Amino acid sequence: MKTAFYQRRAALEIRVLVFRAVSAGVCVVLLLAFWGIQAASDSYRERAEDNSTESHPIPAARGTVRDKDGNLIAGSSMRISAQIESGEATPDLLRKVAARLSTGSGHIERLLDQAPSLAPYEHIVVKQDLQLSDLAYLNANREEFPQVKLVEEFRRHYGRERVAVHAVGYVGRASRQDLARREFLLVEFGAEIGKSGIERQYNHWLAGKAGRRWTEVDTHGRAMKKLDEDEPEPGSDLKLTIDGHLQAVAELGLSGRKGAAVAIDPTNGEILVMASSPSFDPNGFATGMVRDDWAKLNSDPSTPLLNRAIQGTWAMGSVFKPIVGLAGLENNVAGPSFTATCKGGSAIGGRYFRCHKREGHGTVDLERAIALSCDVYFYTLGLRLGIETLSKYAEAAGLGRKTGVDLPGEASGLVPSAEWKARRSLQPWFPGDTAVVSIGQGAMAVTPLQAVHAIGGLAAGGVWHRPRLVSDKVRRRMDENWRAPKPRTAHIDPEHLRTLRNSMWEVVNGGGTGGQARLAGEDVCGKTGTSQRVSNSLRIRSGRADFEDDAWFVGFAPCDFPEIVAGVLIENGKSSSLAAAVVRDILQAWLLMKPPHSDDESNRKLQETPTLAMAGLGL
Repeated sequence: MKTAFYQRRAALEIRVLVFRAVSAGVCVVLLLAFWGIQAASDSYRERAEDNSTESHPIPAARGTVRDKDGNLIAGSSMRISAQIESGEATPDLLRKVAARLSTGSGHIERLLDQAPSLAPYEHIVVKQDLQLSDLAYLNANREEFPQVKLVEEFRRHYGRERVAVHAVGYVGRASRQDLARREFLLVEFGAEIGKSGIERQYNHWLAGKAGRRWTEVDTHGRAMKKLDEDEPEPGSDLKLTIDGHLQAVAELGLSGRKGAAVAIDPTNGEILVMASSPSFDPNGFATGMVRDDWAKLNSDPSTPLLNRAIQGTWAMGSVFKPIVGLAGLENNVAGPSFTATCKGGSAIGGRYFRCHKREGHGTVDLERAIALSCDVYFYTLGLRLGIETLSKYAEAAGLGRKTGVDLPGEASGLVPSAEWKARRSLQPWFPGDTAVVSIGQGAMAVTPLQAVHAIGGLAAGGVWHRPRLVSDKVRRRMDENWRAPKPRTAHIDPEHLRTLRNSMWEVVNGGGTGGQARLAGEDVCGKTGTSQRVSNSLRIRSGRADFEDDAWFVGFAPCDFPEIVAGVLIENGKSSSLAAAVVRDILQAWLLMKPPHSDDESNRKLQETPTLAMAGLGL
């Protein structure tokens, strides 16, 4: 009996424990459910509040870019565009919105082609520069088109004259590839950034800082009231060292040709001219270039996007000869007694190397050899000096290395040497290689900026200032800790400098090869050059225009105390006289703008009788 009683009691206690456990479990479940309801309620309330508030960036005006005289090169103006996130941009919606905004069927098809390649958070610009009628229509039909966002932004615009396009560069929307670069780490996706040239080099200075506006909107997305706003900080303006008048003359001289022109003030390295031809319209990038237009521009065989002044390299040709002459003088080889007899060519290492003058120049010394550009003299001098000495002086003049100009994408160029050839081809260096380099041919490759920089530093007495498009004064305003880089210097015997200046004066004024650069009212010194693209026999047999020689001229004035150095390269120009004529016009424009002196009759007359080229520019 007693055993049965205890068994029933134990069973009852077990049921009580189970009941309590189940009750506790139910309570826990209810508590969790109540907590979930409360949390969800808070979440829904927050989402509801978010849905009633919109945040929009306020674009900052990009700083202007001006030339040294304050003339506007690049500016910005406000516009409103209609945009749709690519994740919401269905073909039907794109067609409907584009049709309502009258963008044209071709534009609609380009939008449809563009949409699949974009990430869901990227925006498709349906129309830029909305008119008042467009804005009125979209605002009145917010319910029909809730996906369409009206975005305020500044549009970059460049002058109709498109001055210094390659130096200034262009802007565009920041892509995913751009954001991976260190210089754009703090930039938001889709923001306007500099893509090339000065626009990119000084993007941090020009861009400013965008603001943000918070607005309360109704269920249809219509703005009810402004809640808060962070004001944007406009970008800073930038003044370049480019002289707009000289730049216009250079670009006119290059019109219809492939080539480049550069002018520098050798006393401080400031770049007065940087022109590259052919050119392009940077406004196309600012408005949002479509894929087909970009592909066409990028595949153009004339490479209009290439800044030939700093990104293209060519053999320097005879413009290199004054540097070889300096090496000869400084090493006591090319003295007054050192002459060479030119009969139209010279046999070297089992090969015959011709002079540009088939009948020869006769017996010449250094001054006449530079004036007449005698190849045989420099073959002889180069072999005496050897390739190591030639390379040493070429590098001392700044060739074969970047100049450090404040622009992205500068090419280094090349100064060949025996070591370079051994590394490249496992071949020994031959005397014929030295002969070719001594006249600036062969593997030697320089940019037009390097050529002007090298001759300018030599003309200035062995002082090479780093080329720059923004002056030290402006840089100090940008950064109070800025310190201008010290120029490279070389001790050059004043007598040797006098010899080289005399020879380059003879080039222009003494019956030399550069008479086309002669200028009334100023002594001009300079050096011509032509560089082969292919062998003469192949050029003649082929008859191809793109096999013709490239033409060079680098000149400076005044000869004794240079204030300007200008150089021009014309691809396939055949004759250096074409390049010399463009340099002459640049120097003449510079002379016209110099303050007149009462005792300088020739300068006064020159100012009164501008050339046809100058008159055509309205200067």
